[in-house]
Amino acid sequence: MAQEKIVYSDPKGRFDFLEHTSDVYVRARGVDLLSLFENAGIALFEAMVDTNSIRPVVEKQVKAEGFDLENLLYKWLENLLTLYYAERIVCGSVSAERFEIRKASGEAYYRIEGRCLGEVFDPGRHEGRVEVKAVTYSLMRILKSDEWEAYVVLDI
Repeated sequence: MAQEKIVYSDPKGRFDFLEHTSDVYVRARGVDLLSLFENAGIALFEAMVDTNSIRPVVEKQVKAEGFDLENLLYKWLENLLTLYYAERIVCGSVSAERFEIRKASGEAYYRIEGRCLGEVFDPGRHEGRVEVKAVTYSLMRILKSDEWEAYVVLDI
């Protein structure tokens, strides 16, 4: 696979935004799956707003279930995005606290639970960036080498 061009790197090393013709292409990193999902979640909100300006005044529980890791990541990000569209909540902190894999009827079942801290989006206080319409499976993959990496395209 060709090397993707980085257009923005998070100063804390949690994610990069990669070059894409029309959407937001994210590469999140983590030392384990929990930190990978946290960093993918914060990248979602960072695409929409400067997360440094978000006060931690609202706490929301986040859960997702999936049939594989990519499906789990898709649903995790979709549930975070739903917070924005349903309640206008933007999060400056995303915490994945529990991950499990279960077998049921010979099929794997993945589950993640966590929480996020944030506040209601206020255009007077928060620098609006792009509006993410949806999480996509386009170019999505999760890889493990020295660290975990997840690639996902956000439709804007």
